[in-house]
This record gives sequence, C-alpha cells and structure tokens, in this order.
Amino acid sequence: MIFIRPTTITDAELLSTIAPVTHMESHGHSAKAEDHEIYITKKLSVEAFRNELADPAHLYHVIFVDEVAAGYSKIILNFNHPLITEQPVTKLERIYLLKSYYGIGAGQQLFDYNVRLSMDHHQLGIWLHVWKENYRAFAFYQKQGFKIIGSYDFEVSPTHFNPNHVMYLKY
Repeated sequence: MIFIRPTTITDAELLSTIAPVTHMESHGHSAKAEDHEIYITKKLSVEAFRNELADPAHLYHVIFVDEVAAGYSKIILNFNHPLITEQPVTKLERIYLLKSYYGIGAGQQLFDYNVRLSMDHHQLGIWLHVWKENYRAFAFYQKQGFKIIGSYDFEVSPTHFNPNHVMYLKY
C-alpha cells in the first residue's frame, strides 16, 4: 500500500534519516565524501529540516510504502524563475525515493501528487534543477514533458558545484 502525507515539524527527524540516504544514492558519486558531508550537515540535518518545516512556504510530503517511509518531496508555490514567462509557477525543489523502492510506481505517484497540489493552487507550471549526470531522474522528467530551459551550478560545498539542467513543465 502506498500513501502520501504532508509533514509537520515533528517529521524533521524522519526526514533527516531518509534524506541523506536518498541524496547519497542519487548523488554520492558526484563529489568527494567531504563535500557531501558539508551538504548533508547544512541542508539535511534535523536542525535544517526543523527550520525548513517551520516555514509555511516549504511544502514537504513523505511517501510511505507498506507503512515505511520510502521518500519525500518539497515544493515551493509561487516561486518564479527569470527564464519562465508564465507566472505563478511552482519550484519542485526535492523529490527523492530510496533506491529499494524504485520500479514500483511510488516515484510517479509522489510526482503526480505534487503536480496536482501545484495545479490546485492555480500555478501555471513547475520547474526544477536536475544534476546533468543523474540520468535516471533526467529521463523521468523528460518523460513527464519537462523541457530544458537553462543551466545552473548546484552548490554541494563551497568548493564543489554540480552542473544542473533547469527544466520546466508548463501545464
């Protein structure tokens, strides 16, 4: 059974346990371990999630498969991008699934849930950054209809940046 629920500030610990794993599964080979440790400490710690969850603009959701947390997502409504003429649009800032849950449709369900939420808030599209070497994610977004509209250097640490595509899906 798969279900998705919004998070509360009490989910900071849960997110801080699955987020570093999903990050390393999808990006672990993109930089040195020290660089990832900096990113995880800064962005994926309990404290970082508490701060993010306290901000009502950050909409986090957790997906459960057979009552086990299998992944999570984060969107920000009304987060316009200078390369996108339609306004308002949503930023899909994070969508991650533990590798052991790939291939069962959970990632598609979490993505569809976020798109519906975005549409329900009268957004005109959704955009994201995706690491150029995350071929699985890139192919997934292309299959959903996203188009590359630019590039972005994502900071893993102060000394390491990963090249990303900026992608956009107009509704």
